[in-house]
Amino acid sequence: MKILVTGATGFVGSCLVRRLVEMSQFEIHIFTRSRSDKWRLADILGQVHSHDVDLLEAAAVEKAVDQIRPAVICHLATYGGMAHQRETSVIIESNLMGTINLVRACEHIKFNCFINTGSSSEYGIKSVPMSESHLPEPVGDYGVSKAAATLFCRSRSIEKGLPIVTLRLFSPYGPWDDPRRMIPQVIKSLLRGESPRLSTPEPVRDFIYIDDVLEAYLKVMDSPGSGGEIFNVGTGVQHSVGEVVSVITEIIGNGAKPGWGMVESHRPEPECWLADISKSGPGLGWLPNTSLRAGLTKTVDWFRENIEFYP
Repeated sequence: MKILVTGATGFVGSCLVRRLVEMSQFEIHIFTRSRSDKWRLADILGQVHSHDVDLLEAAAVEKAVDQIRPAVICHLATYGGMAHQRETSVIIESNLMGTINLVRACEHIKFNCFINTGSSSEYGIKSVPMSESHLPEPVGDYGVSKAAATLFCRSRSIEKGLPIVTLRLFSPYGPWDDPRRMIPQVIKSLLRGESPRLSTPEPVRDFIYIDDVLEAYLKVMDSPGSGGEIFNVGTGVQHSVGEVVSVITEIIGNGAKPGWGMVESHRPEPECWLADISKSGPGLGWLPNTSLRAGLTKTVDWFRENIEFYP
């Protein structure tokens, strides 16, 4: 079976590609750009088919999709989720127009399922666990663009009877995470006996270990169900940044301490940010099974063995 993965050089995308390679039963195709940094895939590039395709070039996307004719499309390409990615036009074009071009290209072939990767940022600020039935009220360009892409996928799926499913990811972490994100920064600093530079311990998130995220994708591949569905991929439990840093500090246990207040906080933080996953159990046959401590322990162990990737 042929599987096409976009965003394959990113954190979640590369982990998904690596999992599919390990399963040894798929022909895996990835879209990358000439400027893409493939460091996460360097050791397995010979086991995948890489295509130089920019999702903003509609004709090139349609041509490549028609040549590959994938049975499964996993769309993880995204821009704007990192603090340094601030260009409004690039965020909107990448997340919305890139998705539109890919979906339209896939409409011309017969496929088993198309998995669109959404974000908890689509919900905006809520005072209760975020449910798929809640009105999207995103705050910021990234959340707006991701919500628009999800709504386009849902609309197209219902309109044309296409098996398109959106997985709204909350806060994935684990091996191969981006070095600029909080958990990798804390781990690599503490492993080197340094104090990680942090702002405040109060912000909360629903942190989910990457292996649990990958299982959600595999569940959809096995049984995509009816098109247009949206599923939260989180743990249903929120933890503060302070809790996460405290657990990491205990696991590493070398005496290094976090440096709270060394970085200025630039945005207001909600008091509640967690997934309502009551739909994902019966709808996907999926539930997370990795606790925060277990996931952070696995992550720290991986970083100890692969710290050379994080200079």
